[in-house]
Amino acid sequence: MASYLVTGSSRGLGLALITRLASLPKSEVGTIIATARRDNSAQINEIASASSGRVQMVKLDVTDESSVKKAVGVVERQLQGKGLDYLVNNAGVTDWSPTGLEGMDNLNEVLNVNVTAPHLVSRAFLPLLRKGEKKTVINISTTLGSVAMANAFRPLPTPAYKISKAALNMLTVQYAQQYADEGFTFLAISPGWLRTDLGGRRAHLSVETGAEKAVEIIQKATPKQNGKFLNIHVPGWEAPEGADQYDGEEIPW
Repeated sequence: MASYLVTGSSRGLGLALITRLASLPKSEVGTIIATARRDNSAQINEIASASSGRVQMVKLDVTDESSVKKAVGVVERQLQGKGLDYLVNNAGVTDWSPTGLEGMDNLNEVLNVNVTAPHLVSRAFLPLLRKGEKKTVINISTTLGSVAMANAFRPLPTPAYKISKAALNMLTVQYAQQYADEGFTFLAISPGWLRTDLGGRRAHLSVETGAEKAVEIIQKATPKQNGKFLNIHVPGWEAPEGADQYDGEEIPW
């Protein structure tokens, strides 16, 4: 029974990840810790009530170091002496700048949430992860953060988001390199273009599909994949027209 912690669980992909994990057998998924800035999410509380104690809500503002440290203490008590197996850094924000770089006025804010916060959370939870069996950290990224694919996504006016996710990918690699000898697995995963508040209604995939396919990668992750940037696999989406495809392969940096 592996334990999971997911940041940004009150909506979107985070909520879908918690829902998907809670639907899996207890023999596969044990404790599921859903974190968010506010601990009164009606949907999370509903899932928790129906989970027989498996889903537990923890208040966590990923950008506030004191909140992160306090959450570590709460989670440690909830795990009752056991380690944390999987940490999923999912919380994130995007931007919209129709005039491109000249209109990009929130780069620091986006970098803080999308890059600094995953560092703060990962660093703080390392002691609990060391005690876990899986020692796996997942950073939710995107193909928009691929420098090699930048030209394909040039029309999308989200420069701060693209820059921050490219930085998150490098953060993933840095952690992967430093903690490889301890048996850790650090992965960046692109869950696809999803119909969420962030992705919009025109997106390719339902958030449930993105969560299901991301969980498949997470559960199969091994130290041999440490430091990889992986795409989800959705049958029928292996080679569509355009840059968006979901073939389950590595994404170029």
